[in-house]
Amino acid sequence: MVAVDLIASCQDSIRQIGDEIADALVYLDAGTLEAFQFIGAFPLLLELGARAVCSLESTSPLDAAAEWNSSFAHPARKIVVITSRLLSDAHRIGHSAYVDSPLGPDAFREYETLLIQDHEELLKKCGKLNKDKDNIPYTERDFTSDGDTKWGSGVHYGPSESSPRKKDFSNDDLGQVEARGKRLSVTVCHFPMIFSPISSRTFVLPSEGTIAESYLSNHREDSLGPGLPSISTGKPFDGDEVPPGLTLTAQFLYHLANKMDLKLDIFSLGDTSRAIGKLMMDMSSLYDVGRNKSSAGLLIVDRTIDLLTPCLHGDSFLDRMLSSLPRKERTSSGYAAKNPQTPSKHSQATVKRSPLDIKVPFESAFSKEETKSRTSMLSESMMAFVSGWNSAEVDSEVTWLPDYSDKAHDGKVGTLSGSFLSNYAGVRYLEALLDRGAKDGLVLIKKWLMEALQLEKLSSPSKGRQTASISELPSMVQMLCQHELSLVRNRGVIQLALAAEMALQEPQSTRWEAFTSAERILSVTSAETTQSLASEIRDFINTSTSVESHKQGNTMGSTQGLLTFQDILLLTVVGYILAGENFPTSIAGGPFSWEDERSLKDVVVDSILERPSSVKFRFLDGLEKELEAKGRSKDGDRNKDSSEPTSTTTDDFDDQWDNWDDDDDADHQKEEAYGDMQLKLEVRDRVDQLFKFFHSLSSMRLRYQALGEGLAALSRFETDSYSRKGLLYKLILAVLTRFGIPGLEYHSSAVGRLFKSGLGRFGLGQSKPNFGDQSFLIVFVVGGINTLEVREVMKAISESGRPDVELILGGTTLLTPDDMFQLMLGSSSFT
Repeated sequence: MVAVDLIASCQDSIRQIGDEIADALVYLDAGTLEAFQFIGAFPLLLELGARAVCSLESTSPLDAAAEWNSSFAHPARKIVVITSRLLSDAHRIGHSAYVDSPLGPDAFREYETLLIQDHEELLKKCGKLNKDKDNIPYTERDFTSDGDTKWGSGVHYGPSESSPRKKDFSNDDLGQVEARGKRLSVTVCHFPMIFSPISSRTFVLPSEGTIAESYLSNHREDSLGPGLPSISTGKPFDGDEVPPGLTLTAQFLYHLANKMDLKLDIFSLGDTSRAIGKLMMDMSSLYDVGRNKSSAGLLIVDRTIDLLTPCLHGDSFLDRMLSSLPRKERTSSGYAAKNPQTPSKHSQATVKRSPLDIKVPFESAFSKEETKSRTSMLSESMMAFVSGWNSAEVDSEVTWLPDYSDKAHDGKVGTLSGSFLSNYAGVRYLEALLDRGAKDGLVLIKKWLMEALQLEKLSSPSKGRQTASISELPSMVQMLCQHELSLVRNRGVIQLALAAEMALQEPQSTRWEAFTSAERILSVTSAETTQSLASEIRDFINTSTSVESHKQGNTMGSTQGLLTFQDILLLTVVGYILAGENFPTSIAGGPFSWEDERSLKDVVVDSILERPSSVKFRFLDGLEKELEAKGRSKDGDRNKDSSEPTSTTTDDFDDQWDNWDDDDDADHQKEEAYGDMQLKLEVRDRVDQLFKFFHSLSSMRLRYQALGEGLAALSRFETDSYSRKGLLYKLILAVLTRFGIPGLEYHSSAVGRLFKSGLGRFGLGQSKPNFGDQSFLIVFVVGGINTLEVREVMKAISESGRPDVELILGGTTLLTPDDMFQLMLGSSSFT
């Protein structure tokens, strides 16, 4: 059995480029930074001798000054740029589908050459300014690192098995500078294992990397959004219609298999997955399968086959935390730079994924007195640090330094950012929490806090209690934060405890429970009649409208945690998917009767017009000004009604005077009524298009008969009638028990094609393998996975009776219910 550890494999890949990292300034783009946080790569980079690790998107002249290692006796002469963006020399096949990559079609040579030329120009300017200062304490050998003498200046991909090409400069001055041994060594590489391992056997792609940001489907009738695969219809993709994300995903999976030295039997479920499998087969060769590699099975699955699971609010501790915690703002541009010489229809085809870098408020870890003292200490430390840059003013009073005390605990300083990784003892938090529900996860965090207090020789305030509550965490965290060394050593568990407190307290807890209750009602009602299901959805919409009305009436305190109109739209998506599973109808028509759907449309239109200034959805694009004007009019009328005094006695003359302008008021009211009617008609047209989108969700099983039969066959693995299991749980149980699944397609390897076309004529055929026959399996979900599915897959393996199976689960991104809304109806949608 193959022992798998994705985190260790990624760290090993970093060690393979250790010669380039040594004595270099390492620049990481946003995607690589996110992946390296999950890998735990920063201590390793320090171990390999990196001078500093800096952000590629926010470079600074001080990057070279902030060195991690103070043992270097010469200035930095090496730069290593590691990027998750597309580089043509690294991804030649992918670049053919995505020619407008941000770094251009000749990224390696252009980027490296420009950096070196800028550096040489600066050296020439410095040489002219310092003509009289020739006694430099550094020898020429000091200026040239080992990497320079070995490789010269150049770029390469991944590990340095092949020497990079050197650049020839026609400028004689540049040649003289090079001869003096002061050239800059630049290495630009696409790291071979750029993905974010949540655990040793689960991974997703970086949210700001090219692969995750690329379109998975084009804008057409069967598409749900650019970040999701299209609905499976059984029809193959045309060559010109293959979205760039499919080609890049195939390239990534192919490279991953080569990196792990695996020979794959590829299976697919869904149209998009079939296209990716075909692309991988086109990349393979007899050399790939003929080498002495370990056998493994790869199953590629479309996310659109099971949209319901990531939309639901299940009992997953990590899912609740990721849904409640704020994320780091995106640092990348979010769009592809256009190449005027090679125009492409995918020039701006990027999907905005939510970064996995979470932000945890840190102020609550200290008491108010400690916060004030730490603020003053931080301000004094800033003053001492800045004074050190001017030695003449070290002993004098510094009056020019701004006061940073007010900013010492602002939103940026007062947060702990990064992924939940491990503590200094090597405990991997994410891996331990993946299979935990909310209560079990809280108990585990309390256990870690008590162990940390015991190691720090501090008494635990809740010693002996077997249960855990949110109220116990703050006191334990504050005890660990009393000393700086304790705070640094236990930063991971402190961050985790603060995140758990934020996710499981009000109002997040009430909102999550409201979601689970509503989803349970829809699930039970969907087994009855379509009329009852439509009635429940209509009641949810009306309830959200009343909640918004209460909020506008300054009673927000009593409505915190209740569901908003956006939440109800997500529940409507859930309701239509459930209706399609239980009441399959024609593709064109919806699952509900004409009367029920007309009633649903009416309440949606009324709900939008009731709070016009607060509804901002993609399907309402173009109506923002009209809706904002409508909102201002409603707010003005509301304020006028509340501020207008009531009078019981009115003078007769005043009555006659006010009636003189009745005609003008009537004309104004007619114009306002006409405008309101026009806006209502426009909103109704948009709502009609929205419900057509809902129809496509409910008819997914009808568009591809073989796939619909396969999903129906998997229903036999629904072990518990009270708790719904996702597709991956049933799929893993089916393949491990060697159950035939209609719609599951096998992609023959190069050897298989040879037997089929050549040796098969002589009776030497090749039998079709079974995915469950392999002891090492890889399941990749195109479109993303959520943490509840990871938990269910682990449970399916334990229930299958196959302890010999090693399974790796991967996906395009890590999904939450809010992410699903954004992909289908929000900022990252086609609607």
